[in-house]
Amino acid sequence: MSKQAALPVIDLNADTPCCPPLAVSRIPAETAAVLAPAFKALGDPVRLQLMSMIASADGGEACVCDLTPAFELSGPTISHHLKTLREAGLIDGERRGTWVYYRARPGIMRQLAALLAFDEAAAVQPV
Repeated sequence: MSKQAALPVIDLNADTPCCPPLAVSRIPAETAAVLAPAFKALGDPVRLQLMSMIASADGGEACVCDLTPAFELSGPTISHHLKTLREAGLIDGERRGTWVYYRARPGIMRQLAALLAFDEAAAVQPV
């Protein structure tokens, strides 16, 4: 049996940030462990483009039928990338007939953006 501690509950859909920006204070290890999979998922150029296409789509959602032709990749490869984004909590998908429609999850996007926010006045200056 594993003795690994359970990760703390961080509400990735909260309207308020989970923690101060990186430039203000050190992120707790537990929070980093929860948010790292989302950053890792966005670390791939195809997934970053897919995320951008989904987040900026008219009506707030994009059909996989519109996403796939934008890349010179096979359908299964695009599906794998979408699955990675879904497992990281960045998108939700809904099957409608033959197609799946994806939409960004705004809560986690707000958490990631808040963590990366950089305010020069608040940043700690080197001594």
